[in-house]
Amino acid sequence: MNIKLHTPKSLKMGSGMSSLKQFLLSLFATTVSIALTFGTAAIIDYNKKQKEKREIVMMVMYDMYNSLESIAYNDSTILRAMQTQLQIAEDTTRYDMFREIVYLSVPSVEYTETTEQIFSSSIETINTVGNVLFTENVAEFYKYRQQYKTEVCEAMFQDMQKCDLTLSVKNMLRFQYRTYAILSGGIKRTMQRLFAQCKQMMDVSDEELDAYLKERKQMEEEGMADEQHERILYMKKVNQLQNDIDSAKNRRYNK
Repeated sequence: MNIKLHTPKSLKMGSGMSSLKQFLLSLFATTVSIALTFGTAAIIDYNKKQKEKREIVMMVMYDMYNSLESIAYNDSTILRAMQTQLQIAEDTTRYDMFREIVYLSVPSVEYTETTEQIFSSSIETINTVGNVLFTENVAEFYKYRQQYKTEVCEAMFQDMQKCDLTLSVKNMLRFQYRTYAILSGGIKRTMQRLFAQCKQMMDVSDEELDAYLKERKQMEEEGMADEQHERILYMKKVNQLQNDIDSAKNRRYNK
């Protein structure tokens, strides 16, 4: 009787090497899969943080730009007031012409402090930006912005009221614009320097800032248009309700 023996595959020559190869390939595939999964998640998280960082930086730069525009305008206003004072000094008959508009030369800055509060009070926001020097420059910028409001705008207005420039030519010519002009110019230049440094530190180009300014302006204009439309609709609703009330009252009392 011929007995044919069957040799298991696991015992055949080379089968051990094949299993090891399969195991290594499986291990490699698993490792690559894990690396890709966690690597992709890390990349997505990094890109998200970079986008958030850029949005915060541009929001702050936009606020700084608008503040500087307002201060530059008021700085020019003080210089124009000095030129008016010079014209009156050269010809006092011009006093009556300028007396009515003298308080139009008072500098006045108007800006919201929302961005400053968000940036200054949130440690998470500061951590997202991740630049200590940028944070310090922005904080210093806002400090000078407040100084301009109190020591130039408010102080000059109070000083002008005390002197009452509309009372006489003598009062008008006695007022010292120079003190406020020097202070205004000094603060403006310091804030311009801080603004320029922040742009450089965060690599914000003029083109990028201009594009952001246009985008924000468009958003604000669209928002104002929507608000105006909603206001009109609301007023129509209120007026209609009032008309209905008046009609009901008339019908009641005219029975």
